[in-house]
Amino acid sequence: MPSRSVEFPPALISLLRAASKVAVLTGAGVSQESGLRTFRDAQTGLWAQYKPEELASPEAFARDPKLIWDWYAWRREAVKSVRPNPGHYALASMEKHIPSFSLITQNVDGLHRMAGSQRLLELHGNIQRVRCAECYTFTETWEDDSEAVPRCQECGGLLRPDVVWFGEALPRDQLEAAVEAARSCDVFFSIGTSGVVQPAASLAFAARNRGAVVVEINAEPTPLTSKADYFLQGKSGEILPELLKQTWG
Repeated sequence: MPSRSVEFPPALISLLRAASKVAVLTGAGVSQESGLRTFRDAQTGLWAQYKPEELASPEAFARDPKLIWDWYAWRREAVKSVRPNPGHYALASMEKHIPSFSLITQNVDGLHRMAGSQRLLELHGNIQRVRCAECYTFTETWEDDSEAVPRCQECGGLLRPDVVWFGEALPRDQLEAAVEAARSCDVFFSIGTSGVVQPAASLAFAARNRGAVVVEINAEPTPLTSKADYFLQGKSGEILPELLKQTWG
């Protein structure tokens, strides 16, 4: 339940009720409301001595695969201790009201899936999955060995997290689908994202250039704010449930 009453412009409510195509982009701010620390914030204790690129690049994995595997194993354990927040569940509910709905996320924690979102594009991958570094075979189960990095059952290559590292391109199919969703939607939501990480940051502008109404939900203004049609300042876990309630009851 929201901690305060939120008043929305009637025009926004009417727009959502009439919308047939909605695209949503979410960033780290949505997960932070579940208590999940960002990549850099998570670098505490043993991990504080490393630069981010030393824990998240192909070069780092080639140099010390066990270090990188252990870092992501630690992060997977951290994700197990958190649950989706009301913002995640509100987006899963919104999907049911919109004929064509695309949820694009920069987050790798899998909380949107846990909340029930189906039409989901994971631009940066998912920390709960791993894939072979050699043959790209995906798997969600593997044998953990405290002494060595697990290997692919298909080719024997080392397994690595299915996330996008520094210097790597986004998955082409996911990015192309996200761009198409942005360019064809009636309403575009940017939620809990800084608006500076490319290419995701360009999606709101692609939507705006094609005539979509852009709605930003964020705790603080971003480079997008002045260009958005609506800026709803605050926590998505408070704003989104109330927006759904006032729109669809």
